[in-house]
Amino acid sequence: MDEDTRYEAVRSRDGRFDGEFFFAVETTGIYCRPSCPAVTPKRRNVRFFATAAAAQGAGFRACRRCRPDAVPGSAEWNVRADVVGRAMRLIGDGVIDREGVAGLAARLGYSARQVQRQLTAELGAGPVALARAQRAHTARVLLQTTGLPITQIAFAAGFASVRQFNDTIRAVYAATPSELRAAAPRARSRRAAAPTAGIPLRLAHRGPYQAGPVFDLLEREAVPGVEEVSGPPGGRTYRRTLRLPYGTGIVAVDERPGAAKAASGARPGGWLEARLHLTDPRDLTTAVQRLRRLLDLDADPYAVDERLAADPRLAPLVAARPGLRSPGAADPEEAAVRALMGPAEAEQLVRRYGKALDAPCGSLTHLFPEPAVLAEAEPDGTLGALAAALADGTLRLDPGADRDDAHRALLALPGVDAATAAAIRTRALGDPDVAPPCVKVPDSWRPWRSYAVQHLRAAGELDLR
Repeated sequence: MDEDTRYEAVRSRDGRFDGEFFFAVETTGIYCRPSCPAVTPKRRNVRFFATAAAAQGAGFRACRRCRPDAVPGSAEWNVRADVVGRAMRLIGDGVIDREGVAGLAARLGYSARQVQRQLTAELGAGPVALARAQRAHTARVLLQTTGLPITQIAFAAGFASVRQFNDTIRAVYAATPSELRAAAPRARSRRAAAPTAGIPLRLAHRGPYQAGPVFDLLEREAVPGVEEVSGPPGGRTYRRTLRLPYGTGIVAVDERPGAAKAASGARPGGWLEARLHLTDPRDLTTAVQRLRRLLDLDADPYAVDERLAADPRLAPLVAARPGLRSPGAADPEEAAVRALMGPAEAEQLVRRYGKALDAPCGSLTHLFPEPAVLAEAEPDGTLGALAAALADGTLRLDPGADRDDAHRALLALPGVDAATAAAIRTRALGDPDVAPPCVKVPDSWRPWRSYAVQHLRAAGELDLR
């Protein structure tokens, strides 16, 4: 989009572009999302930015009315397989907070200087600034939706010190942490203060969201001990255990989406209600990002539906299920093993080798076994080869992995066929453009073939089980 087109999106308050770019007003010193309901500024006073971090770096503060940092992440980072796209996925996973810029660069296979240069050139902000913007957003959400102590929120959001936390919040929101908390609706704060509720969060998405097919898939694939889906269709809750960098977690997501109010001319998104129980609050950002990838919450349904609806075969399917998602994985290494073994065999692996939770929660009793444990316990056959490759880094499936390299590494493993590799690429790597070898698809479905397959599956025209 050129700047004139972006201004038209701002003028029409088009919610389709929330998170895709941000605009700032030089006369007020504030930056907003495109659908901000405030009076449209004059064109000569508007500047555009690819990221919230770039707007913050230029000295602009976040709008208190439209909360531009609360929008879903750009769908571009899910689609792109280049260094910038891979870097953004890793930053979202919290790699900067845990490993610094050097760790990010090492995972990407570039020098820290090269990564800094590429991100700054394209996004207007380097990796440190991008991670800082993410920490500020996480902190604001926690301040306004939970009763956690402010000091605990500082470290849960990824800040190294309370002083750094206070300085960042003042710079980004022109308010102290206490003032941000005081601005939140009181009723919501009281609900969030219940200690048994975990950390309640709203997981935002853009456009329509077909929760039913996603929860159908999660229920069909659920591995006992690690996952469960409870409740009737339309009101189900998905719960699972997570192995995280600093500890473990139990997360829950409700099926029934919430709906955002639309500004005039905007097309709103909504959210899914989630609750997180973490043994270490520093894992919050990582846990949230893994849930977002699992549920495909950063997708752009408008772009997907527009392309697929142009095909005569898919048009009625898209009309019946607008906003259908292509689910990913909460743990890519686990997803790879499960794609290879199937649900029944995966349950046996959990029983034999899964680590028991210190405090089981209902039917959730174990973590899925780590690749290193499986490689030692089951060294033979395809499972042993896959687990060993994951354990020693020969095969990487983290958010910053190169999808083509990972696909080649998978096919090089004995016993991994093209269908299994395609399933792992779709779910573990979150590739939006994968066609299973058993499905004949036209090039006109690119770059959304994974979504086209989901439409065929939801309509009963395709069974990949």
